Amino acid sequence: MYHEIDETAARRAKEANSFNSYRAGSATAEYRRMVDEAKEIAERQKQRVDPMHHDKIDRLLARYCARLAANMNKGSEIDARVPSVMIAGPANFPTRKKEKQNAARDRNMEDYTDIQGILDKIRGVGTGGVSADDPGAVEKLRDKLESLESYQATMKAVNAYHRKHGVLDGCPDLSEDALMKVKAGMERDWRKNPKPFESWALSNNSAEIRRVKRRIKDLERRAKADNPADGWEFDGGKVVINREVNRLQIIFDEKPDEDLRAELKRNGFKWAPSQNAWQRQYTDNAIYAIKRIKAVSNGG
Repeated sequence: MYHEIDETAARRAKEANSFNSYRAGSATAEYRRMVDEAKEIAERQKQRVDPMHHDKIDRLLARYCARLAANMNKGSEIDARVPSVMIAGPANFPTRKKEKQNAARDRNMEDYTDIQGILDKIRGVGTGGVSADDPGAVEKLRDKLESLESYQATMKAVNAYHRKHGVLDGCPDLSEDALMKVKAGMERDWRKNPKPFESWALSNNSAEIRRVKRRIKDLERRAKADNPADGWEFDGGKVVINREVNRLQIIFDEKPDEDLRAELKRNGFKWAPSQNAWQRQYTDNAIYAIKRIKAVSNGG
């Protein structure tokens, strides 16, 4: 799962930007620490979801590990291109080259941000894709939200305990197994004062909490929409909100004429022979669309 980190490039990058000597193996240690944290995220997700999702989690993890190594190696190569002004001195400093280097750094940081997004995808496998078609969608999303909020509280409590005591031993928020894993991750970190849970982990988890809350609110709002619970009748047919299959359906007494069929298609409705209805997935957009079709709208 680990990929090779270019220690030579990392050393050159350090020498080009700092008076401190490079500690051999530190770039590799940082990479492996991040990979190990990603592995823990993947393993936690596997414990939460059906085994049918495990292969997808493994593929995402492998992609994360490969892209992270490439990103770190590229970052070292970029940092070594032009020494900092502290190292090179201000005389005849290559300003244009430095500007190009900074632009390359920005692009590499954008790639790094995208790579960290893979961790969000891992967290969502098997649970993040709760379909609105699922009658238990809101309940499942609430369960997920509870788990995410519990994990967020744990990370904050553990970090606070570590700030106060300087150690993790005796932390009441970690099981013995979790304590050993967190300590092992910190010991592999080459930095002087690593945190039990880094800021990016808290930030990513917080973003997922906000996303799930928005999803729950959207589904609940749709369920409480002002439209009649089961639809409405119009001259020549009726509109049915079929919650069992999560479809907004239009049932005509007679086959609609060509112009009306064209209007239905323009608004996303398709003929479903099995339902004897024109239908589309029941969403807010579907409600907006049907109100544009004057022949079937309830005028709401």
